Amino acid sequence: MNGAELMVHCLENEGVEYIFGIPGEENLALLEAMRTSSIKLILTRHEQAAGFMAATYGRLTGRPGVCLATLGPGATNFVTSVSYALLGGMPSLFITGQKPIKKSKQGRFQIIDVVGMMEPITKMTKQIVGADSISALVREAFRTAIQEKPGPVHLELPEDIAAEETDTAPFPVTSIQPPLAPGSALEEVAAIIAQAKNPLLLIAAAANRRQTCGALGNFIEHTGIYFFSTQMGKGVVSEYHQHSLGTAALSDFDYLHCAIDKADVIINVGHDVVEKPPFFMNRDGVKVIHINYFSAAFDEVYFPQHEIIGDISDSMNRLATLIKPDSLGGDGYFRIQRQGIENNLYHRKPPRAFPYTPQQLTGVVRDVMPEDSTLCLDNGMYKIWFARNYRATSSHSVLLDNALATMGAGLPVAIAAKMLFPRKKVVAICGDGGFMMNSQELETAIRLKLDLTILLLRDDGLGMIKWKQAGMGLPDFGLNFGNPDFVKYAESYGADGYRVAEQGKLSVVLEHCLQTPGVHLIELPVDYAENESVLIRELKGKTCLIR
Repeated sequence: MNGAELMVHCLENEGVEYIFGIPGEENLALLEAMRTSSIKLILTRHEQAAGFMAATYGRLTGRPGVCLATLGPGATNFVTSVSYALLGGMPSLFITGQKPIKKSKQGRFQIIDVVGMMEPITKMTKQIVGADSISALVREAFRTAIQEKPGPVHLELPEDIAAEETDTAPFPVTSIQPPLAPGSALEEVAAIIAQAKNPLLLIAAAANRRQTCGALGNFIEHTGIYFFSTQMGKGVVSEYHQHSLGTAALSDFDYLHCAIDKADVIINVGHDVVEKPPFFMNRDGVKVIHINYFSAAFDEVYFPQHEIIGDISDSMNRLATLIKPDSLGGDGYFRIQRQGIENNLYHRKPPRAFPYTPQQLTGVVRDVMPEDSTLCLDNGMYKIWFARNYRATSSHSVLLDNALATMGAGLPVAIAAKMLFPRKKVVAICGDGGFMMNSQELETAIRLKLDLTILLLRDDGLGMIKWKQAGMGLPDFGLNFGNPDFVKYAESYGADGYRVAEQGKLSVVLEHCLQTPGVHLIELPVDYAENESVLIRELKGKTCLIR
């Protein structure tokens, strides 16, 4: 067989189901090999979107998602999604083509150093220089992608290597077991926790793997400890749990931080400093315990005093056996604060107004969305509100990015989620800025015959940056833009378009879209005045409840 055929056999051997991407002429041998394989090509309309889809596949399955682009501009379009996968810890394989490396008649046309470009943003990047090396490189790429911390890897397959004859075979797939924490470290930490008056458990991104959810839930049930999450740890344990204090959508000053400030020990499971800080380590008296697959990266706002390094599930299960049942509920302060959080975030009934406010919006969406559903958030001001006010019921029931925090990911992420879980209701929530960065993937969703809803929040500007601009006392400048008629825009692709133009209609329209096959887009004006009135004035003026 030739090199391209061998690569496809290696990918099949690794269990690859889909390859997302846009082939070019340098990929044609690989494309031909895929034609008769078990792998399905998902042709996207932009390489960046293909990368987001592959990263999401890795995030949701734990197995590397795969995407494909040609050389030059195809490869450079991967950079944002490679970075998204790197910071987000999402296993993925990015394959790019290249001109022949042994003999070429096109000079330097379209050629840049793609391997060099990928070096700082991948866990591994290699140019394949001989067909006989393909099997080893593909196996090593998959091993590297899934090892903690998971992330992106890159292989460049030149045109002449793809055509080169080889008689090698795929390598057997082997499993990797993460190391286990030493018993002495667990015993030391258990003694510290046992002496705490008000310990708190923080669930972060690395704990949001399917194999860890049970261990975290069991630890909470066994010990009676109160818990909160980072944005990317949201939903590992249901936020409706009686000991949930919600999500740290802000780094300070929120109602949740009243409880954090009272804690004398914080058990931080799965945190990585690439995610925006859920709290600042800037006070004496609090001990922070870092439990993760890898050691902490020290930062001026995160410098844990104790670390347990090893498989998270194993660490939490063994730690639970060293702690007395129902011994970590604290002195009652967290129970009082939880009621304050319930009243101020989840049960508050803001005045009915139009356009919708963020708190109205999150409440309506939560009421309509089924428990077993997936919400995919692009990046914008609304992400903070959904992280803060929308209760997640399970792991990955809310997909958001709080690491690279790039705009443009919401729709591609929703497409990948719906492909993986076709029976779930999936909604992408996008601002008008982020949506237009990859809106062309509406055609991809329609071509794949997905049942998908996009809730498009319109404010005709870059809302989060405008909020920051105003908070700095700067005049409004440079952040407003025009928009198309989004209803007609959706319809031009073959989707159904809706415009909510009055209070009370969103729930009706959203419910209709969730129950109706096809791709739907709902345009909803949003009023971000609560950014100032709630997130600044109210939170700075709040008084923490006192026991």
